Amino acid sequence: MLKQIPGYLKDWRLHAAALLIVLLSESIGTISFELGAGMILILPMIYAFILGIAMVFTPVIKEKQFKHSEIMTTALIGLLVAKVSLNIGPAISMIVQVGPAILLQEIGNLGTVLLGLPLAILLGVKREAIGMTFSIAREGSLAIINDKFGFNSPETRGVFSIYLFGSIFGAVFFGLMASLLASFTPLNPLALAMASGVGSASMMAASSSSLSAVYPEMAAEIQSLASASMILSVATGFFVSIFIALPLAEKMYHLLTKRKPDKEEEEKREAGS
Repeated sequence: MLKQIPGYLKDWRLHAAALLIVLLSESIGTISFELGAGMILILPMIYAFILGIAMVFTPVIKEKQFKHSEIMTTALIGLLVAKVSLNIGPAISMIVQVGPAILLQEIGNLGTVLLGLPLAILLGVKREAIGMTFSIAREGSLAIINDKFGFNSPETRGVFSIYLFGSIFGAVFFGLMASLLASFTPLNPLALAMASGVGSASMMAASSSSLSAVYPEMAAEIQSLASASMILSVATGFFVSIFIALPLAEKMYHLLTKRKPDKEEEEKREAGS
């Protein structure tokens, strides 16, 4: 009976290391401190990432654990997709009520491709640029890239790098940007509140908190609209990323680097063999 269980499920070293990392990270908790009008949040995920790297240099993690962890990560990404899907379903009626405004907001998020991808290529980034720039690189983005390109791919390395960077500095940027736009532009604070919901809870919280500090008399409306916008962005952004942003990023990458997709795939297969 035990012989029928896959090896990665019987790898006690891998599971013990993962459990230890989770317990240590959660025991530390979230650390936050203010920076100007914004706030830096250091989440347990960051500690887990650092501890995971440290484990590589111990006798606990060997080549077998590397291979098994890739399989487990791919399986767990499937659970992440299911979680995102559960968030999308209840928001369908809200999307219909809001109308085209929320869809236009998601089209605006294509700026990460139109601006970020050429800059990344200019800086010498290879196919990692596709994963780095097709979205703001939150949980749904990880699922999309992993499902299409696989865990051990440059696109996945790209989206993971921006995911970690955004987890540390994203809230700071959004908090500062919201306060600056609210203080020095004539934009309606409710429009800024709606723009806060890009699909990240921490970024939305930082942005809406800064707006509430500038407009305390509208704090309740700002918080409500920002939260609703975030839910809608998760729902619509998932589809925009799959059907528009990611194909656009791939097409732009091949045009800007003047490399044919089939030639790249052949090179990748040869490198892997």
